[in-house]
Amino acid sequence: MSLDPKRTIAELKELRALTCDEHGAQRVAFTPMWVMTRAWLREKLAGLPIETHVDAAGNFWATLRGESDQALLIGGHMDSVPNGGWLDGCLNVMAGVEVLRRINAQYGGKPPITIHLVDWADEEGARFGKSLFGSSACSGKLDMNEARKLKDKAGVSLPDALKGVGVDFERVKECGVELKHAAAYLELHIEQGPVLLDLDLPLGAVLGTFGVERHAITFFGQAAHSGSTPMNRRKDAFLAAGKMSQEIYRIAERNGGVCTIGSCTTKPGIVTSVVEECRITLDQRHLEVQGLARMLAEAKEASERFAVEGNVRVGWERLWQIEPRPFHPALIELCDAAIKETCGKSHRLPSGPLHDAAETSGAGVPTVMMFVQSLHGISHNKIEDTKEEHLELCVRAFDQLATKAMAWVMRL
Repeated sequence: MSLDPKRTIAELKELRALTCDEHGAQRVAFTPMWVMTRAWLREKLAGLPIETHVDAAGNFWATLRGESDQALLIGGHMDSVPNGGWLDGCLNVMAGVEVLRRINAQYGGKPPITIHLVDWADEEGARFGKSLFGSSACSGKLDMNEARKLKDKAGVSLPDALKGVGVDFERVKECGVELKHAAAYLELHIEQGPVLLDLDLPLGAVLGTFGVERHAITFFGQAAHSGSTPMNRRKDAFLAAGKMSQEIYRIAERNGGVCTIGSCTTKPGIVTSVVEECRITLDQRHLEVQGLARMLAEAKEASERFAVEGNVRVGWERLWQIEPRPFHPALIELCDAAIKETCGKSHRLPSGPLHDAAETSGAGVPTVMMFVQSLHGISHNKIEDTKEEHLELCVRAFDQLATKAMAWVMRL
């Protein structure tokens, strides 16, 4: 009934020409380019009998009113990281636009339930280091004290940046009212990893988003002259940290999660001194609460063991934490079925990266995501890409999922 996946691809290419340069996408949240992108999105929605508004947190909503207030939400984000890919986030929204067009045509502008398309504000967190801003404000889980203090590289605070686009920071959580009648939430996204690529499959049903434990681990040793201090007399903080870099791979393998040491800084940081202090950052992710807890406990035990072995001390500082967010079992089944009906075979997989779907799920809204294969398994990079035939398939499958989800909501 008017679904045209090729139109979605053409619109994505138009957006790429408008908002990308030789380095990649430049749709960073709350910047002039982002504001222009929102205006472009409104143009693409013109002609549909919809209501649009921006909520208290800067999230953009397009609503096709139905016979019932019970609502199906389709979400994504138009913002990007600096020098990002052409599909990350915006594929979700533009596929949602196409699904809205089809539903409008099928039901003559009045579907049996209400359909909301939402462009979440600042999913990436690229400017202020806080991901999922708009959706976490909507779910009520945004830490206001933490967010109030955030600044970008130029020293602009998050509240001031929001003020520049007409948003009052102190009222952002008022947007939670938007979820009052939400019965289900659907999100399409590029996988951003290599799982579907390695399986040679175009689409997958997402089981949920990983929980995350992020900590800074600091080993405290003693500075000493590099030439005059025998190896057996050293209190080398870097030695203990180096052992951790190998151990996290064993921890991840034992528990079925992923662990990453992303940074390492040393003091005094000169070649003529044994390292007195070494600070590393550890990111651990798992789909199950118990698995995440085991990985954290094992990492702490290992750090203490390596500290004793090296005659140094160790301290831990939590940087950030989010619990695993499993998606709704019934919607996972519907997503799996929609994929199989579209391309014959599906695969179920967790999401390592966080998405706005984690916040809707955390707010109690039945949620599911669909992944489409990423070439190279790469995202947040200008080389990010997906085969056009897979883009067409994902729009068709996502539309099938929307049809199934509407019927599911009507039976509630």
